[in-house]
Amino acid sequence: MWMPLGSMYFNRTCQKGCAYLVATKEDYIMVLNFTDPFLTTRVLGFESLFDRLQRFSETTERSSSYPPYNIRRDKNKIFIDVAVAGLAREDLNIELAEGVLTIEHKGPKAEVVNDANEVVYQGIAQRAFKQQFTLAENVEVHGAELVNGMLVLELEKIVPDEQKPRLIDIKTPKI
Repeated sequence: MWMPLGSMYFNRTCQKGCAYLVATKEDYIMVLNFTDPFLTTRVLGFESLFDRLQRFSETTERSSSYPPYNIRRDKNKIFIDVAVAGLAREDLNIELAEGVLTIEHKGPKAEVVNDANEVVYQGIAQRAFKQQFTLAENVEVHGAELVNGMLVLELEKIVPDEQKPRLIDIKTPKI
């Protein structure tokens, strides 16, 4: 339903937990309610699309910029660089499920601090995090590497043959 509201967009979650995705169309605003219990029986084949929209709506408000990351592209290769200084590979979990790449750290392990190891000031962040990236269907994850506090994930966009450019032969009629 389009309602006049101005030129803005935002995501909201109501007090009862229903998710709304709000987008603009010029000076009107569209509100999508994802809590319709009959949605999956009326629309077949698009469940994953609606699940992704709902996940986007729910995680946008909670999304964090920690840990900081960069996304680089080189032709069909995509690299995600995540700053994870102080973490070992055993501290990180990387999972790909239903097109969502998740990088997670459960938090610091409990340390026994004795008199010789007293922390006077703690400025290095050691908190738990969960960073998620939604991947397109034709993107594959090739691997991850942890070097000097940077977690580098290598992805590749696979272009199907039917989407690759092709030359069309021009024929001339015989006279």
